[in-house]
Amino acid sequence: IMWSTFIVQDEEVRTVNPSAGVHQPSGGLEGESQEGKIKLTLFMAVTGIMLTVLGVGTEFWVELKPSKSFYNNQTCLVAHYGLWKCCTKTFWVSDMDPKQEICGPLHLHGESNCTFFKFYTTGENIVLFQKTPEKVVSAMFAIISLFLMVMGAICVIMAVSKGVQFFLKPAAVCFILSGVLIFLCLIVFHQSVLSFLASDQSIPLHHEMSWSVTCVGCAGALVIVAGVLFLVLALPYSPWQKCLPKKNSDI
Repeated sequence: IMWSTFIVQDEEVRTVNPSAGVHQPSGGLEGESQEGKIKLTLFMAVTGIMLTVLGVGTEFWVELKPSKSFYNNQTCLVAHYGLWKCCTKTFWVSDMDPKQEICGPLHLHGESNCTFFKFYTTGENIVLFQKTPEKVVSAMFAIISLFLMVMGAICVIMAVSKGVQFFLKPAAVCFILSGVLIFLCLIVFHQSVLSFLASDQSIPLHHEMSWSVTCVGCAGALVIVAGVLFLVLALPYSPWQKCLPKKNSDI
């Protein structure tokens, strides 16, 4: 009888105050609103990761275009490469606009030949591109940046699943550092292109950065913004309440 009375009383207390006795961790996520903001910011970061993978994995970082009449009056050669792969594409001059002076564009039908890290022109046996220290450094920056992005995403997932807001701080650091490394990768890669063009001027080449660089640049901006937002969400207070004065509701 004594135990049954105690159980009944305990159930009544829980019915009146169902949250009594439930201990919330001090670093826990505060409400569904906070969790929704974290998931939205994570979506932004994941978009940046996908753009990074797309840009790093493709070979359309830079296009090297000679004059369409450099080799002969029938065909011309365009080169494009990225961090890992290099390609040449041969076009018929008759398929191009008669008003343009350089070879291309790449979307025209032509014969492609791809290899890794360096390639050679057909016939002339001239090395157009080879592995350089700047290119190796830019590739290392890209790999480290992707690793930091994955680590940041894992930290955010742990913060949401475990309900521990502390994991947002290392996630923010990982995303911000990865974005900085992405921009360093672009700068070093562009410098390697300029160094290559300055090293051998026997072939007059027109160069332009292609769409893979655009993907990587947008990815760097997205992950930096996501990192800053995660850092704001990790604060124990709202920065808007600290910076902006509260409006007087009585007026």
